[in-house]
Amino acid sequence: MTTVWHNPRCSKSRCALDAFAGAGRDVTVRRYLDDPPTVAELTEVLDRLGLQPWDVTRMGEARARELGLAERPRDRDEWIALLAADPVLIQRPIVLTDDGRAVIARDGEALEALLKDGS
Repeated sequence: MTTVWHNPRCSKSRCALDAFAGAGRDVTVRRYLDDPPTVAELTEVLDRLGLQPWDVTRMGEARARELGLAERPRDRDEWIALLAADPVLIQRPIVLTDDGRAVIARDGEALEALLKDGS
């Protein structure tokens, strides 16, 4: 089963769900603002993405500015804890597949690749 970390207020996230539905693909929707990922889950997802926490942080969010993230040292554990505490800072949608892949499906190309290969 494919899992989508979803924020219903995000147009990119809604588009991803629409694309899966249009392709007749069932997904598990995780409203990650209501059900925030744990530090362990974030660590696993970042490893699957091959990214660091600052790579998936929404730096334009007001909360990011409040926390001074642009100037904050790049300490992986600290940033993961920050994202777990403030999940609004996490890029979306994140799509997790059963075969171990993870993709931030913000663009059509990433989403199309997932739909094309049947994951």
